[in-house]
Amino acid sequence: MKPKNKIIIVDDHLLFSQSLELLINSFKDFEVINRFENGKVFISYLQENIDSEIDLILLDVNMPVLDGVSTMKWIKENRPNLKVIALSVNDDEEIIIKMLANGAKGYLLKDTSPEIFKDGMISVIEKGFYYTELVSGMLVKKVNCDSSKINLKDKEIIFIKHACTEKTYKQIASEMCLSPKTIDGYRECLFDKLEIKTRIGLVLYAIKNKIVFV
Repeated sequence: MKPKNKIIIVDDHLLFSQSLELLINSFKDFEVINRFENGKVFISYLQENIDSEIDLILLDVNMPVLDGVSTMKWIKENRPNLKVIALSVNDDEEIIIKMLANGAKGYLLKDTSPEIFKDGMISVIEKGFYYTELVSGMLVKKVNCDSSKINLKDKEIIFIKHACTEKTYKQIASEMCLSPKTIDGYRECLFDKLEIKTRIGLVLYAIKNKIVFV
């Protein structure tokens, strides 16, 4: 008999986490093995259970004590092999970039349908990512570009790498010794060339085409 995928939920909203556990346990081949109310207690668990088998972590972005971004940074530095899907009630671009740049393999809104939620978990476990139809399909529609077919200039690649960090466009301009207007030009040119509409699209394109590694 095939063993079930082991899931951990890290979320401070008790009603939501309990409901999510019931939903996941209703899916074939999935079981929630633990729930934690914030990143601090979850990290303590990981430190005490180094060899624990975890197939997927569902990590809330907004939590007291230690939030999702800080927890994700710790995971990236200490347990980068762990697969994480970030959960949130909003589609804030800055937060999404922070979570993805720190290694999250997907980002789902909490009002996502059970079907999409299940598809997301399966995709991350089996393929290592879930970015298509990200955040209810609002942000990224086309991130499966073949980089070998797209001619990216060296400066554009450098810009993309900067865009995958938490830096503002103004800070990126300063780092590249260029004017903010020139940076705006790079951004709009890449949006058109890669057929994307947001900075999130740049991040996902970079991750999927191994321009950056998370």
